[in-house]
Amino acid sequence: MKIRAIITGASGMVGEGVLQEALSNPDVEAVLVVGRKPCGYTHPKLKEILHANFLDVTTIAEQLKVYNACYFCLGVSSVGISKEDYYKMTYTLTMHFAGVVAKQNPDLTFCYVSGTGTSNDINKGQNWARVKGKTEQNLAQLPFKAVYNFRPGFMKPTEGAKNVLPAFKYFGWLYPVVRAVGLATTIKEVGHAMINATQQGYPKQSIEINDIKVLAKK
Repeated sequence: MKIRAIITGASGMVGEGVLQEALSNPDVEAVLVVGRKPCGYTHPKLKEILHANFLDVTTIAEQLKVYNACYFCLGVSSVGISKEDYYKMTYTLTMHFAGVVAKQNPDLTFCYVSGTGTSNDINKGQNWARVKGKTEQNLAQLPFKAVYNFRPGFMKPTEGAKNVLPAFKYFGWLYPVVRAVGLATTIKEVGHAMINATQQGYPKQSIEINDIKVLAKK
């Protein structure tokens, strides 16, 4: 099966890595990046839509047709923002975008970048974990072919990435240690795992760190 993928968050560290994997994989025949600013890449199979307001993407809905995968890598940190803003930028934004995509492409696999520690009980845990958990649960109710919630932990950026978080420059040396105890993966593995989940499926909807590694090797 050839993949036609929508990717969000491509100007961020995770989204850029997923984009790099999609562009280099021969099984991905088309990529549509939807972002607020240019992703910084050009490629024969890459198309880009710049859209400022992700809380209303109805105006670009027609351009989101004929895709069979969406790799949703857009997200914000809960640090330094109010609970209300975090909810809006995490739950409300994601559900709106996913809802529009679902109407255009019912036979689509939606891969959502969540996070390790996300709460399966939306009444327990830290605020960010509850919001992510609610997002995961409600994505599953949309009429997609499949929904996979990726829960990576500490992630190593792909070589040559332009959007590496400043924190990784200081704490990147910890990666081998964190990986050794099973709490880390590479963004390259995340991207490869998303592609394999789209093509082959996976028996679990919540894709934890070990699942990412398994999927990446398929």
